[in-house]
Amino acid sequence: MGWKTLDDMELEGKRVLTRVDINVPLEDGRVTDATRIERVAPTIADILKAGGKPILLAHFGRPKGKRVPEMSLEQLVPALSEVFGVPVVFAPDCAGPEARSAAEKLEDGQVLLLENTRFHAEEEQNDESFAEEMAKLGDIYCNDAFSAAHRAHASTEALARKLPCCAGRLMQAELEALEKALGDPKRPVAAVVGGAKVSTKIDLLSNLVEKVDRLIIGGGMANTFLSAQGIDVGKSLSEADLAATAKEILQKAEDIGCDVVLPCDVVVAREFKENAEHETVGALDCPADAMILDAGEMSVARINDILDHSSTLIWNGPLGAFEIAPFDAATNAAAKHAAELSRDGKLISVAGGGDTVAALNRAGAAEDFTYISTAGGAFLEWMEGKTLPGVAALGA
Repeated sequence: MGWKTLDDMELEGKRVLTRVDINVPLEDGRVTDATRIERVAPTIADILKAGGKPILLAHFGRPKGKRVPEMSLEQLVPALSEVFGVPVVFAPDCAGPEARSAAEKLEDGQVLLLENTRFHAEEEQNDESFAEEMAKLGDIYCNDAFSAAHRAHASTEALARKLPCCAGRLMQAELEALEKALGDPKRPVAAVVGGAKVSTKIDLLSNLVEKVDRLIIGGGMANTFLSAQGIDVGKSLSEADLAATAKEILQKAEDIGCDVVLPCDVVVAREFKENAEHETVGALDCPADAMILDAGEMSVARINDILDHSSTLIWNGPLGAFEIAPFDAATNAAAKHAAELSRDGKLISVAGGGDTVAALNRAGAAEDFTYISTAGGAFLEWMEGKTLPGVAALGA
């Protein structure tokens, strides 16, 4: 793949500058969800086990190059110590004399947390001199923040070019999962792309039609594709100004041989609220005063049949208004079926981005998917076929 992992590095006695994403939610100075910390714990444990000294680099919030006390990483020390199970010491800067002093004093079995990289404007400018200052703190650079890999910042891109570098365990897992999904997938490959708007996923759809065998489009964006074909979608959410774009994607798919799958029946209602009166009609028969809020049972049956005959699945976005019942039915049913196939070893399923994780958790399907990315923007940009600076730098 062109990049090294922790297994390729000699870590004993080395200070390992480790870029992590610990941008966790706080309430009254306390961490309310430690998931992101837990996901980098294996990397920290493996560095310590190999005799290395982890030095953590991370951003927090958007301080825009200024010191903002409520965005200090110092308040994460108790949560980090608890999850890692080792002492975590803190340095009030991520470069310069105080950071160097803390790095030099770091003892075996300890973890050093450096202050918010974004307290320096040079971080988001990908400043070479700033990266060189950070590089003085360590012997090896390890990037375990795939979620920040789509940004060319000093701690994600320039720093990787200053020291011997590798991917951490979370970064490694993300890249291996994405390689299985799009790089060299087991075919046939199906993709589920849902959500409200085509406008936010034009690049994604355009790239996927070149990569997958079947592209299942759901959610509000399916309405735009139906409308583009002259089908009346009533009062449904639809982007009329993107009709030409939708037609171009459909034509491109036809030319390449990708089968685009749109709902054949839909669940409609006159109100957008929990348990609103609703009915299922054919996709061609949406009443003029109603809006499409979910895919119907026939559509779900067709999706499940496609999944039965697929080897790899990429999932991004819900099939309907999953936040409110009963318009979560299609997403729940298809997600559970994908989860069952994955659990039985019949399907490699990779999901991520936006509302996807919430939708799959709500469906009770997330645990059985092969891999779920929480990387958001980085996951989407990878799926769009874009080069991620933080990944590219590891193989430079």
